[in-house]
Amino acid sequence: MVDQSWVGHSLDPVGPYQVGREKIREFAVAIGDGDPLFHDLDAARAAGHPDLVAPPTFPTCFTMPVIERFLRDPALGWDYTRMVHGDQRITFHRPIRAGDELMTVVHVDELRTRAGNHMLTLRCEVADTAGEPVATTHSLLVSPAGEDA
Repeated sequence: MVDQSWVGHSLDPVGPYQVGREKIREFAVAIGDGDPLFHDLDAARAAGHPDLVAPPTFPTCFTMPVIERFLRDPALGWDYTRMVHGDQRITFHRPIRAGDELMTVVHVDELRTRAGNHMLTLRCEVADTAGEPVATTHSLLVSPAGEDA
């Protein structure tokens, strides 16, 4: 049974995650994005950035492992083995760049049961180590409710 009392909770900050140039380049190659801002330091600097810029979906590299640890916590009661990702949104407060050290805080925003499925909405607030906001992610995760619905 999924524990509804988690709604409204924020987990402890996780990080810092060190954003590296090669991680940005590898991620861009993996998603097939050849934008020079993701690969070429001179191009990024010419565009006004201090270093390489990360592709828009890059936060999944460091937020999803934090989310996964939470979902696998037996105290939550989430069926991770049959979960699907229902929706993902990312809002940037500024670009993520190589050299950033980022902290992630997961917030449990909503948990509802509908049509035999639990639907969990998690929000990750990503900030630099000075506390300045960098990005906000929203994930909707769906898992069968089973007999506890």
